[in-house]
Amino acid sequence: MRTATLYRFSLPMETGVVLRYQRLKTRDGFLVHLQENGQQGWGEIAPLPEFSKETLEQAGETAMTWLKQWCLGADPDESELPSVAFGISCAVAELQSKLPKEADYRKVPLCNGDPDELIVRLSKMSGQKVAKVKVGLYEAVRDGMVVNVLLEAVPDLALRLDANRSWSRVKAGGFAKYVNPDYRNRIAFLEEPCQTAKESLAFARDTGIAIAWDESVRDEGFKVEAQKGVAAIVIKPTLVGSLARCRQLISAAHNAGLEAVISSSIETSFGLTQLARIAHWMTPATIPGLDTLELIQCQLVRCWPGSTIPVKGLDELEIAWCS
Repeated sequence: MRTATLYRFSLPMETGVVLRYQRLKTRDGFLVHLQENGQQGWGEIAPLPEFSKETLEQAGETAMTWLKQWCLGADPDESELPSVAFGISCAVAELQSKLPKEADYRKVPLCNGDPDELIVRLSKMSGQKVAKVKVGLYEAVRDGMVVNVLLEAVPDLALRLDANRSWSRVKAGGFAKYVNPDYRNRIAFLEEPCQTAKESLAFARDTGIAIAWDESVRDEGFKVEAQKGVAAIVIKPTLVGSLARCRQLISAAHNAGLEAVISSSIETSFGLTQLARIAHWMTPATIPGLDTLELIQCQLVRCWPGSTIPVKGLDELEIAWCS
């Protein structure tokens, strides 16, 4: 016999979390719980405003439709809504004991503006030193100077940068001018520096700074292929889709000689712990990009190891639907 429950959550965000055009005050979504023959599986469905193509309401309605069919004994096709496909595929994988419990809880620290603070954090890290810096929010020249300072201060540092397609080709070039050419090979990749893929490829060719595809991975017609100057693809499962789709992208990237990086879409602690398990399972040689836990003021049901952030339990959640 199959039963299912869909829980709705709304967690307060830390102040100052801004997406493209709006301040995100709460992180909203659903937890899906499947039960069959004494087994159970869980998943998080949390479309990210301004980045997901589906709204929270659409995700909830679609999830309920899928769950109703599943409870009647059917095995419905994957949803076309990425957040629903991802959350349900995680729940099914847990139910079938296919999602390993081992996890990669290493995090790439995120620089939120103060390079000195990041340098202190890096000094306490053992092993491989990797950090991420958001660029494109300020002047390109300032971003270039910050990156240069970090690479100069921490000689064994590899940097991941993310520009979110914010620069023109000219501005991207201005950024590169302030990065010492001797340091550029320590930029693991710069995600989508320019407004078009053609400009980003030209930037990589002209500067020697490797790039990665992020938003492009979710564009219709995107194909993973080896291209001069491209080092990686960034996979955000909540925005990409099911575990099967993620595995397909990872396999294609590795076959093309590219790195595949599992990255968060500001999931809750629940979702982040599942992403850590997926990263350990599918991309064991690559540190995932999951340093978003502290953007939300409380954890959800499952905790990130070592975190002291308060936890919201299952009994505090609203039941949106149950069989």
